[in-house]
Amino acid sequence: MKNETNFWQGNVALAHGALAAGCRFFGGYPITPSSEIAEVMAEELPKLNGRFIQMEDEIAGIAAAIGASMTGKKSMTATSGPGFSLKQENLGLAYMAEIPLVVVDVMRGGPSTGLPTSISQQDVMQARWGTHGDHATIAYAPSSVQECYETAIKAFNMAERFRQPVLIMSDEVLGHMRERVTIQKDMMPKIINRKRPAVDPDEFKPYKPDDEDNLPPMASFGDGYRWHITGLTHNEWGFPTNDPEEIEKKTRRLMDKVSAYRDEIVEYETESVNDAEILVVSYGSVARTALSAVRMARKKGLKAGSFRLVTLWPFPDREIENIAERSRVILVPELNYGQMVLETERAVHGKARVVPYNLVNGELFKPEEILEKIEEVG
Repeated sequence: MKNETNFWQGNVALAHGALAAGCRFFGGYPITPSSEIAEVMAEELPKLNGRFIQMEDEIAGIAAAIGASMTGKKSMTATSGPGFSLKQENLGLAYMAEIPLVVVDVMRGGPSTGLPTSISQQDVMQARWGTHGDHATIAYAPSSVQECYETAIKAFNMAERFRQPVLIMSDEVLGHMRERVTIQKDMMPKIINRKRPAVDPDEFKPYKPDDEDNLPPMASFGDGYRWHITGLTHNEWGFPTNDPEEIEKKTRRLMDKVSAYRDEIVEYETESVNDAEILVVSYGSVARTALSAVRMARKKGLKAGSFRLVTLWPFPDREIENIAERSRVILVPELNYGQMVLETERAVHGKARVVPYNLVNGELFKPEEILEKIEEVG
């Protein structure tokens, strides 16, 4: 079986990755700079007996995707900053009701309408704390077009496995740049589907977790299983409860079902960190610039290293702390006024000096700019 090579934009790669993962429903509303995702899904889903629907707004887009997931379809919605804000309430519903879903945020500048056609990384804290209440978050930040394709598959696998929304935090530059994407037909990644009930409908409790993984199987509407869905805190039957014991059990499980597998979920990439005195922590499009700067610094004799966040959430705090024990300075370049730098400070526990480097003018860092900052802090 021959490999397939394409020259895709990041948004196009994300859409095709979703299709490869089994996505068969897309509910959304066009918004720059994510609209190409919707365009590809509108064209390709009907060919696969899937459904694309453009709703009246971003709120309805995620609502439709949640409803489709309840019927057993792998579902996705995509947006950018303003739409991501609008989706937060229904995102919380999906966390509480434990509905698998993939949400793509192709980040642009804000607040409000902000910079529709320019890059930023201003939504990364909203990804963790945008919807109210306690819940675990899984969020990925791809940094290449190839990785956009692969991350879409990974996100669907995690959503199906853990019965919750999974976020892909892309950005305008990554969404619109074009690169080669190779699909290795003989090495396709494993596709994970949600766990189905193994009991008769009369014995089914929709939110009763299995002992081996603390995750409940998921029935589909129309399968003959009775399933009550609500955004209220509920018991194992799915009905609202005011029982303190049931409330605590539900809330803890929403957190623990991800934290128990934290080491399997957390991903990162490093280069030249073993002797690095200056560690550059970055993610998304900035990680490409940062890695170039680190390599330039090495050529000049500076002991710099690169740590790229692949998962933003769960945050790789332990891994960064381990490297911080042998680094003097940690530099965090971001296209915001300082968000993940705060998580980095929390992680290192004062073992190294953490320096923010912020750019908020709608442009991407140049390697020379990060190199200059490495020289300054070093």
